[in-house]
Amino acid sequence: MGRAFQNRKDSMAKTSDANAKLYSKFSREIYVVAKAGSFDPDSNLTLRSLIDRAKKAQVPAHVIDKAIEKAKGGAGEDFKVARYEGYGPGNVMVIIDCLTDNPNRTFGDVRSCFTKTKTKIGTSGSVAHMFDHNAIFVFDGDEEIALEALMEADVDVQDIEEDSGKLTVFAPHNEYNKAKVALMGVFENIDFDVDEIQFLPQNMMEVPEDAKPMFEKFLELLNEFDDVQNIYHNGEM
Repeated sequence: MGRAFQNRKDSMAKTSDANAKLYSKFSREIYVVAKAGSFDPDSNLTLRSLIDRAKKAQVPAHVIDKAIEKAKGGAGEDFKVARYEGYGPGNVMVIIDCLTDNPNRTFGDVRSCFTKTKTKIGTSGSVAHMFDHNAIFVFDGDEEIALEALMEADVDVQDIEEDSGKLTVFAPHNEYNKAKVALMGVFENIDFDVDEIQFLPQNMMEVPEDAKPMFEKFLELLNEFDDVQNIYHNGEM
């Protein structure tokens, strides 16, 4: 069984490691959102969205419950949002969102990813102006009904796309709650395929062929750090 057994063990170890990172990411984010607002998902829509996403990603219930209970206790880590920007390999614009209890450590870790790939971290705002910061909802629904509900709720709808019965609604990130309440009010038992706030690049660029290996390494290095929550970029592979 030698090699086949070892390959299976390696595969299981990689899956376990990936799961641990996924659980850690959701646990940290749920803890921060619950601590900053209500512990009740029915009154904290951001928390409700996170829990739904965690469940769809097959995060165990005990991981979710433990994060909320930890937030209720008020003790533990004091995580803060940290955002870094810059140009990665191939001159791809990158935004990196982190949750950290040690900003100096996290900055050093993120900066090392740029340094190791012979690129340089930028200052705040250096690339963010080239991204739209949007609330995004994808679900089954009728475009006219959705648009009417959002307009009545005074949501500044930036775009609605329909494809094969799926609606995608884009709204300003600071109108997330208002938009979600409006949609939930007109679509009974709505099930969101996507329910997030993201940075969307205004323009995509093809990653140069000679920069692709280094760009992939750059992303891998960033993903090794637990503090890194989301990576946004405008690179097309």
